[in-house]
Order: sequence, then C-alpha cells, then structure tokens
Amino acid sequence: MSIYKQFCEETVDENGRLTAFSIRCAENFNFGYDVIDALGASEPERRALVWCNTEGTVKTLTFADLSRLSSRVAHILSDAGVRRGDRVMVALKRHIEYWYLLPALHKLGAVAVPVTHMLTEDDFLYRLDCGGIRAVVAADDENVLQKLGAAAQRAQQPPLLWTTAPGYAPFRDLHAEMEHAPETLERRETLASEPILMYFTSGTTGYPKAVLHDHTYPLAHIITAKYWQQVEDGGLHFTVAETGWGKASWGKMYGQWLCGSAVMVYDFDNFDPKQLTNIVNQFSVTSFCAPPTVYRYLVKKGMSDMPSLRHASTAGEALSPEVFHRFQEKTGLELMEGYGQTESTLILANFRGAPSKPGSLGLASPLYHVALLKEDGTYAAPGELGELVIIPPENGRQFGIFSGYLGDEALYRYVWRGGVYHTGDIAWQDEDGYYWFHGRIDDVIKSGGYRIGPYEIENILIGHEAVLECSVVGVPDTLRGQAIKAFVVTAPGYVQDAALQKQLRDYCNMRLAEYKWVRYVELVPELPKTISGKIRKNILRQS
Repeated sequence: MSIYKQFCEETVDENGRLTAFSIRCAENFNFGYDVIDALGASEPERRALVWCNTEGTVKTLTFADLSRLSSRVAHILSDAGVRRGDRVMVALKRHIEYWYLLPALHKLGAVAVPVTHMLTEDDFLYRLDCGGIRAVVAADDENVLQKLGAAAQRAQQPPLLWTTAPGYAPFRDLHAEMEHAPETLERRETLASEPILMYFTSGTTGYPKAVLHDHTYPLAHIITAKYWQQVEDGGLHFTVAETGWGKASWGKMYGQWLCGSAVMVYDFDNFDPKQLTNIVNQFSVTSFCAPPTVYRYLVKKGMSDMPSLRHASTAGEALSPEVFHRFQEKTGLELMEGYGQTESTLILANFRGAPSKPGSLGLASPLYHVALLKEDGTYAAPGELGELVIIPPENGRQFGIFSGYLGDEALYRYVWRGGVYHTGDIAWQDEDGYYWFHGRIDDVIKSGGYRIGPYEIENILIGHEAVLECSVVGVPDTLRGQAIKAFVVTAPGYVQDAALQKQLRDYCNMRLAEYKWVRYVELVPELPKTISGKIRKNILRQS
C-alpha cells in the first residue's frame, strides 16, 4: 500500500485528474525514518530497487534492506564525525550504494550534495570549497577517484573520503566498515525545515550556484511520480539519469517509493539506446522517463516493442513533434512532457486524467500558483508572452521551492523580487490553460538534457593566448537539442583558419567535462555588443 497518503491531501475529478493538493507533515519529518524505516518495518519484503549493470549482475533491495544498510552507513559517517548540517558530496554514478547512502545522510540530518562523475579536477575543487564539504563518498572509478583525490588535497578544508571498494587510499573502504556497523539507528533530531539536499546548477554569470532544498522536498515529488510519471503501486519505474543531477531526485527515489513503485536502475557508462529497451523488457518496466535526447536516439536507431511499458514521460528540453509521433506509432504511448527546475519540483506537466497536447509544457501543478509576468509588471492574458513565475500562498508555506542559494542571499532575494519566484523562462498560455515554452530570459544552454552556463566555457577559452574575446551560445542540434558553439575574436598575429578552430576546440574540451564540450568554433572579426558594451548573445544565436 502506498505510504504517500499519510503526508498529503489530494482531490481528483471523475477522470482521475488532480485538482487540489497540499502537503501535511510533522515538524520533524525525515524521509529516512518516516518512509524508509517505516516501510522497512511495515512491508519489509516490498521491492524497492532493481539494479543491474553492463556485466549482467542483478541485485534487488527491499525496504528492509534499505533500512538496515542506511543505518549502517549512518553509523559509519557519524562515528567519523559527520554531524547534522554537514555537507557530504556524493559522486556515485549509478552505483547501488547511492540508494542507501542518501537515506543514511537524511537520518543524520546531513546535507547530501550529489555531483556528476564527469566533472574535472577543478570542477570538484570548486564544489568542495564553495560547499564547505565535510566528507565525500565516491564510486570505485579510478579516473573519478584520481580527480577527487587531487581536488581534496587542494581543498581549503580537506574532506573525509570514502569509496565503494578497497585499494584506493586515501579513500576509506565503505563496505569494509559497513560489515561491523549496527543495523539499527536510534532516531536523531532533525527538522523538516532544515536542508536535506544541495545541487549545483549553472547560470549565465559566474560559476554554478548551490541550491538548497529542505526535508519536505521528497513530499513535493508525490505529484511528479503519481500524476506525471504515473508510477504504479507495485510497478517498476525507470528514469534515465545519473545520480549527480537533480533529475535523479525526480525519478529515482522519493516520489516513486512514496507512491509504492520500485525503482529500476541500469548502471552504465556509455549510452546505448538498444540496451535501454532491452532493460525495459527484461525487467518488465511499467513507467519510463528520459530527456528528449534519449527519445531522439531511440526513434532514430529503431526501437523494439516494449509491451510492459504503460507510460512514458519527458522533460529537460524541447521535444519535436516528429519524435512524439514516431514514439507513439511504435509504442501506442503518448510522451507526456513536463517542466520544472533544479530550484523546484514539477511545475507544469501533461498530467494523468487531462488531455495531452504534444509540444506543450502542460498544465500547472496544483502545488503551485503559476502565472506569466510581462515586462511592464502586469500578468499576461492567454496568447501573450510572459515570464513563468510562482506566486506563494498568502497564508501558509510554499512547498517544493528551494530554500536558498548557499552563500548568496542577494541572488536568492533577486529571484524572489516582487514577492514572486522568477523562473527566468518565457512562455505563453492557450485558452485551455496549457503552457507553451518560448525561450530563456538568460543564456543558459540546454544540451543533451544538461544545463550548461556559458561563463564556465568562456572562462577557459579566454585562457588561450590566441583568444582576444569570446562568447559561447547554444545553437540548434538535431540530437542534443542544442550544441555548444564558441565565437572567437583572435589576438593579433594569429591566422584565422581551420587549424586554429580545431586547436581552440581541443584546448577547451581537454579542460571541460564531456557534457560541456564545444562542438563548433567560429572565428569572427568582432562580437556584436550593446551600447554599454555587453555581448548580444541573441544576435550570435541567430547567425
């Protein structure tokens, strides 16, 4: 039986469409105790996780397993000095340990800081120092551990280090220590208003910002799982996301477990669309969620039938009508688009019980009061463009929105200017209440489902002696949605030819995580600028 009903009030109409929703939880709500341990006690044999890897290893964890394993890890971290409020970096790729490490951190009241394994040494260092990281738990990947170990030595406060296998000094062996740790943990004091998660998200200026969510964040994902992804009680849900990204919280743990669905995890490094469909069929996956990039590859490479699949959803970037229709022709399923941010949970979606509109972001979630704000400060009527904003309730708390940017209160106040939360995305609404994406106010690039700030790439590119000025934008790309393109004004004395273009591209890509790689370099005599000297990226995107 789903446990989610203990924590919310919901109203649905005759079609099963959610019309009202509110969160109800105690002041000390803690997902580790109140969900994982509670299910481990009441339904110990209920399947929570099905995990497999490219070598053919398959493991299944029940909620009793998760309760025991998370308690053991909590003891290890606590005995080493990790305390309530400490921030712990998690770089576990898709390794199985992630699914009991996070509940362990929740139980301690520590803040989980998931990061992707694709980061460079300098990327890791920035996050260690910016986040004031107390400890790191990383996958047993030699490349990842080498970069993390080097970054930890350079960090302002060197963190405690663990990995998931022996023989990687100075990293401690998590599993060896777990063998001697107790299987139960007496409840520690935590508050629902305290931070539980911190994600780094890219912006248009400066380095990534650290986004904090509190302990109620998992409850706001009930709508994500039940009414958008349409997970089933007793079903098996598969979200294609690495654990370093916010999408993992959307689809690989919280809402799914609250709503009674097990989670499917396929641990891989190299994307193979054919293998994804094999996993769906082998394990009888019932619901599936992936960014449009994955669906583009699936329809391009050819899909096998997936008879167990009953629902498919997508988010992260624009979905072309061609992909929508080809997927529907093959599976009989409509791709249900949704929209949200690292700073939020699901804001808009094509929900259960409501007619879907291919290409639209869908209807507003009942958790949020969504509006479109025009430049003159008035609200847009249907058909008019405006920035998507969230108006908080007059009385009561706004659940599902982040609680702050670590170390940047000024930016937090800025996104809440005028008493509303500004998403930075422009859209319009049709007469039926469906929202349609128009574009970003800022210049964040969305490539292959990843959110990339141009500043990070420009900051590296400008370090090459041949670069006088540069600007980075996203340009249309059939498979990725957007590809990264750099416009470069060269320093005097350099020949603007194909050899220099390749040299600059290689220079950048050797210093960037792979998902940030520059695909195109264009050498130009000058960059378009405003009268105040700001580079006009909108002009570059159109060139």
